[in-house]
Amino acid sequence: MGVLGDAVTQFLIPGCALVGIGFALLQWFLVSRVKVSEDVNGYHGNLMENEDREEGVDQLDAVIKCSEIQNAIAVGATSFLFTQYKYLSIFVGAFSAIIFLFLGSVKGFSTESEPCTYNPESLCKPALANAIFSTVAFLLGALTSVLSGFLGMKIATYANARTTLEARRGVGKAFITAFRSGAVMGFLLAANGLLVLYVSINLFKIYYGDDWEGLYESITGYGLGGSSMALFGRVGGGIYTKAADVGADLVGKVEKNIPEDDPRNPAVIADNVGDNVGDIAGMGSDLFGSYAESSCAALFVASISSFGISHDFSAMSYPLIISSIGIVVCLITTLFATDLSEIKNVSEIEPSLKRQLLISTVLMTAGIATVSFFALPSEFTLYNFGTDKVVKNWHLFCCVATGLWAGLVIGYTTEYYTSNAYSPVQDVADSCRTGAATNVIFGLALGYKSVIVPIFAIAIAIYVSFSLAAMYGIAMAALGMLSTIATGLAIDAYGPISDNAGGIAEMAGMSHRIRERTDALDAAGNTTAAIGKGFAIGSAALVSLALFGAFVSRAGITAVDVLTPKVFIGLIVGAMLPYWFSAMTMKSVGSAALKMVEEVRRQFNTIPGLMEGTAKPDYANCVKISTDASLREMIPPGALVMLTPLVAGTLFGVETLAGVLAGSLVSGVQVAISASNTGGAWDNAKKYIEAGASEHARMLGPKGSDAHKAAVIGDTIGDPLKDTSGPSLNILIKLMAVESLVFAPFFAAHGGLLFKLF
Repeated sequence: MGVLGDAVTQFLIPGCALVGIGFALLQWFLVSRVKVSEDVNGYHGNLMENEDREEGVDQLDAVIKCSEIQNAIAVGATSFLFTQYKYLSIFVGAFSAIIFLFLGSVKGFSTESEPCTYNPESLCKPALANAIFSTVAFLLGALTSVLSGFLGMKIATYANARTTLEARRGVGKAFITAFRSGAVMGFLLAANGLLVLYVSINLFKIYYGDDWEGLYESITGYGLGGSSMALFGRVGGGIYTKAADVGADLVGKVEKNIPEDDPRNPAVIADNVGDNVGDIAGMGSDLFGSYAESSCAALFVASISSFGISHDFSAMSYPLIISSIGIVVCLITTLFATDLSEIKNVSEIEPSLKRQLLISTVLMTAGIATVSFFALPSEFTLYNFGTDKVVKNWHLFCCVATGLWAGLVIGYTTEYYTSNAYSPVQDVADSCRTGAATNVIFGLALGYKSVIVPIFAIAIAIYVSFSLAAMYGIAMAALGMLSTIATGLAIDAYGPISDNAGGIAEMAGMSHRIRERTDALDAAGNTTAAIGKGFAIGSAALVSLALFGAFVSRAGITAVDVLTPKVFIGLIVGAMLPYWFSAMTMKSVGSAALKMVEEVRRQFNTIPGLMEGTAKPDYANCVKISTDASLREMIPPGALVMLTPLVAGTLFGVETLAGVLAGSLVSGVQVAISASNTGGAWDNAKKYIEAGASEHARMLGPKGSDAHKAAVIGDTIGDPLKDTSGPSLNILIKLMAVESLVFAPFFAAHGGLLFKLF
């Protein structure tokens, strides 16, 4: 037994989760103190800046406009998500029925107890119970995932105009508002995910009693629910945001030569709505899915090891305790950005966000050491493909810490390749001198090159954790990478909030000085968004490998041999899937953007006075194009991911499916990292030219120059790569693995129909 008793564990996990929720509400309260109202009294005097007076920007008018624009964005985002959730509720209902029928039919819907899979001397609950509880867990996961995305979107649309108004008081004030709002989302998501999982385990335990094997097997449905919602949120949101973004950029910037987020551009509201539904709601669901799955994979492997067999609850809950400590560590880390240091200069923004990653990683390492010593017995055995591996508690400390530091390496590498403070992006910007073609070539090369270090980091994490603690070690390395999820999400959600704030400043006609500040926040936000995607992809690789191990154990496969034709055909088809999936999502963005470009051109050509600014564009039409396109186009890629494991497992059996999972993992990670870094680099190369902060940048600029137009084209190509295909791929590799694990009992009993026939 570990030093930590069961009673302390039962108190610690929900306690930390509630502290996280409390802290999120406190941050939300602090953000809400910035008023967005038509009340003019508080705005004249101390907030009214000299340069605003000089440029003749009417304060009251600007505040009223901010309020109106914020409202339009919030209404657009909410109505899109509600429509999307309506469609998804049909999917959830149908898929719940599939889970129940497939798992129930394993033993012909019998209600008799049966010998356990891994411990045949004792009796376990019937297969029908597993079917019912897996379905319930799936529904809970789906609900929590949707809630995570929705709450994130709500706080982002609440904070965007507040960030704009705070920018009048200085860049530091605006930064704190945007960062606090990101923290609200990060802490709510981490705490909700942990709390719902913890409560579910305790409720399921009432029925399962001592049958921990059945209990934790049915809990894997929680991860499946979380990730299936994330897939549709990411793909649907990504198509929405990029159709609007590409349409707005191509007509507005390249053809009409008007600034980004100019209120005359009909697609501008749709573009800002898209930032919230894609980058915020989609990202929230995505990271929640990773978190739920790595917890489920670790709990499942532990339940068939000595922890589960000896019913040691505090050791069994080790993954949940790590996440609980993570919330406390992130809380302390957040205070460094908001309360302990103040940003006075634009150049301090990015270092401050980078410090967040470093501080949380260092503090978390100490936290992991403490938990590993107190929660775990000094020596125990872990299930390792049919044999038992003897493991010491410091081995698990090494596994979690390796994952945590690998995450930091991936984060910093991503930052190096996507931030315009370093030479890779500056080289891409420089290549714009000779046109868009060289820009595209340099950008693609940068993306491919940026894969090298993250892959080595993931490889080392896998080798160390597997050598020390088998598959359980890999699941814990994934949880280590995600243990600082609250901070990771805070710096990630900060990006779209700043992006929106810049858009609102431009549309409300605020002064040039304020727009410069919001641009600086936004450029740093682009880099942090790329770091967030790097984390999501890295953790997805580890999570899906851990789920793959759990699937292989559950399906009763002793070894996956690449030399057998059954496995090899799965491998080569699995490696193709990320390309098929990317083709679908890229094409969807392209065709939706085509409609958007035509609509924007039509409005410019047919609405008299639109270019002069005397007439208003029809924003609603553009919002409708994006909404319709994304809801229609998210179904085929979603179906590809959800049906592949079912078809492969049922028709070709568990060995071919194991090949498919391994193939998609190996190729998906590479494609995802290169796609999101290429897109991030192109975006920041464009921002580098626009900002004109260095001699080199001024030589390439200003806005509207040939080099700038070439950079805009690169940015436009990169949009679907970095915000649709790249980030959705990490869900593809996790989701197929967790789905295979949930359906493993069915595939093991009835799979491989084609090979049985021939």
